[in-house]
Amino acid sequence: LTITEMLREHGVVGKFVEFYGPGVGAVPLANRATIGNMSPEYGSTIAVFPLDAETTKYLELTGRSKEQIALVEAYAKAQGLWHDAEHEPRYSEYIELDLGTIVPSIAGPKRPQDRVVLSSAKEGFRGALSAYVEDGDQADGASYDEAVEESFPASDAPSSSDDGTKPPRDYLSCVPADGGRPSNPIEVTVDGQTFTLDHGAVTIAAITSCTNTSNPSVMIGAALLAKKAVEKGLSRKPWVKTTLAPGSKVVSDYYDRSGLTPYLDKMGFNLVGYGCTTCIGNSGPLIAEVSAAVNENDLAVVSVLSGNRNFEGRINPDIKMNYLASPPLVVAYAIAGSMDIDITTESLGDDTDGNPVYLKDIWPSPSEVEDVIQSAISSETFSKEYADVFAGDERWQNLPTPDGDTFEWDADSTYVRRAPYFDGMDIEPSDVVDVDGARVLLKLGDSVTTDHISPAGAIKKDSPAGKYLMEHGVEPRDFNSLGSRRGNHEVMIRGTFANIRLRNQIAPGTEGGFTRDFSTDGEVTTVFEASEKYQEAGIPLVVLAGKEYGSGSSRDWAAKGTALLGVKVVIAESYERIHRSNLIGMGVLPLQYPEGQNAESLGLTGEETFSFSGITDLNEGRTPKTVKVTAGDVEFDAVVRIDTPGEANYYRNGGIMPYVLRSLL
Repeated sequence: LTITEMLREHGVVGKFVEFYGPGVGAVPLANRATIGNMSPEYGSTIAVFPLDAETTKYLELTGRSKEQIALVEAYAKAQGLWHDAEHEPRYSEYIELDLGTIVPSIAGPKRPQDRVVLSSAKEGFRGALSAYVEDGDQADGASYDEAVEESFPASDAPSSSDDGTKPPRDYLSCVPADGGRPSNPIEVTVDGQTFTLDHGAVTIAAITSCTNTSNPSVMIGAALLAKKAVEKGLSRKPWVKTTLAPGSKVVSDYYDRSGLTPYLDKMGFNLVGYGCTTCIGNSGPLIAEVSAAVNENDLAVVSVLSGNRNFEGRINPDIKMNYLASPPLVVAYAIAGSMDIDITTESLGDDTDGNPVYLKDIWPSPSEVEDVIQSAISSETFSKEYADVFAGDERWQNLPTPDGDTFEWDADSTYVRRAPYFDGMDIEPSDVVDVDGARVLLKLGDSVTTDHISPAGAIKKDSPAGKYLMEHGVEPRDFNSLGSRRGNHEVMIRGTFANIRLRNQIAPGTEGGFTRDFSTDGEVTTVFEASEKYQEAGIPLVVLAGKEYGSGSSRDWAAKGTALLGVKVVIAESYERIHRSNLIGMGVLPLQYPEGQNAESLGLTGEETFSFSGITDLNEGRTPKTVKVTAGDVEFDAVVRIDTPGEANYYRNGGIMPYVLRSLL
C-alpha cells in the first residue's frame, strides 16, 4: 500500500516500473508477487523485479527440477536479468523507498492509494465519514491523509495505552463512547442476539483471492491470529459476514496440514471457493437483518478485505466504505466489528476470564509464522495440487459440449447472446467521419474507475438490467451478478454507468446510473433509457471526465458498454492506459483537454451540443495531434489520445474486432 501510494502520487501511468537496489534481496518472492500484482492500482504498464536467489528458492519450493532451475539462473545472468545490488541500472526516472520507514497501513475508504497508517485509522475513518452521512452530530475528524511518525514494526503488535480506568466497553455496540462523530445507533437482533449497529460497522471481512492469498506469511499469520483469538474466547461480531477465498488449493492444503483450518472455521472464515469472490463484488448479500437495518437507516457501513481494489460500489451495494488490509488485520477487524476503533491500542474483546484482549496479545510472531511454513509447506504440496489443475471435478467433466465448427447460439439464454459487434460490417472499412451534433451522456469527476463505468457486482431488481432479466423469466434470486452475465450484452449495456455510487454532474441530486435526456426537455432518466432515445434519433454521445478516467481493473466491458450506449467520444483530463486503449479498441475516440484545462475551466456545463472536426485526417493515413471541439460558444483544441500506429488502425476499422476479422478474410 505504501508503494501504491508513492507511485500513484509520482505518476507512472504508461510507464514500466522496475524495482532495484540493495533492499530488493530482502523482499520475499511472495511479497514481490503482491507488489507486482498491484501494478494496475498504481497505474503502470508493468511492474517487475529482477531475478535472484529468492527466485530460484521459489522455483525449488514449487517443484521445479534442478536442471530447470540451473537453466533459469544461467539464462538470467547471461541476459543481464540477474539482480546485482552493487550495480545501478540506468532509468529515465528514479524513486527511492527506505524499507525501514514502512509502517503497518490500510487503504480506504474508496481507492487503493488512499493509504492510512494503522494507528491513525480511527481518525482517518472519522475524517472520511462526513462525506458519507448527513445525520447525527457532526464532529471534526482528522484529515484523511493524516499519518503518524511512529508505529509498531510490521512484525510486532502494538502495546496498549489503556490504564484500566475506563468503563467497560460494550463490545456488541458500534456507537462511539466519546460522541466524536456522526452517529445513528440502530438495534438489530439476529438469531436471538441483540446488538447495536452504527456508522462504521464492519459488515464484511473477507480474505480474498488474487493479491495476498499466494503469500504464505500473511495467510498463515491470519490463521495463527484466529487460533490465538479463539483460544482466548474471542469471536467475530455477529453482524460481520466473513469469507475465505484463497487463490490456490495449496493454501487449503497447508491450512489442513498445520491444523489451522478449524480455528478459521470457528472464527467464521469458512472456505467459499477459489478465485474472484468478494473482491470483485461477488460477496453475496449481507446478513439479512443487517442489510435491512443498513438500508432503512442509511448507515455508512464498512467492508475490510485483503484484495487489490476498494472502489466505490464495488464490494457490495449496501456498503459505502471499503478498506484494504492484510489478511491478519482482516481477521482482527472481524473481531473488532468496527472501523471506529484504534485497533493498535483499544481492546478487541474480553477473554474467558473477563480480561481485555489487545491486538498485541494475539498477533503471531515472525518465528511462529516461519515454524508453520517450514512444517506445512513443501514442494510436494505444489506438485500435488497443480498436477491436475486443468482436469476439473466431475461436474466440469460432465458438462455437455456441442459439436460443429461454429458456436451454437441459444436464443433463450440470458447468459450468452450474440453481440452486435459485427452487424453491418463491410469487407472494407468505411471512411472515418467527423462527429457532429453530439450530446453529453455523462459529465463525471476525477478517479472514475472501470467499476464506476461497468460494475461487476449484484444486480438490483429495479435497475434496467434487473428489469430485463425479469422480463425474460429470471427471478431476482437467480439474477447472479453483472460479472457472471458478461456474455449477454443486453444485460451488460444496461449495467454500464449503473454503479450505485456514480455521480453524474448533469443530473445533480442523483446517485447511480442517471442522466438527463436532452433529446426531450432534459428530464432525468436512466443512462440506458436516455441512450436508447438518443440512438433512435441518430444523435451521437459524448462523455466528459476528469483525471484518471478508467483507472482500476482492466475491464473490457467498460469500453464495450460505452460503445454500445452510442458514445463516440470521451474527453478527459487524463486516462488510465488500459481503458484508453480499450476505448480505441471499441471505436470510441479518446480526447484530452488542453494542458491545464478541464470542463470547469472551459465553462462546459454538459448541456451543450458538441461537434468535433479534424478526425478525418485519419483517412489520409495521418493521426491528428488535435481536433477542433465546438461546444456552444466554447471552442478548444483537444489532444487526440491515439498513441500508436496500431491504435490508429483499430480506430479506422471501427475497433479491434472488425480489424481482426478483416485481417482474417
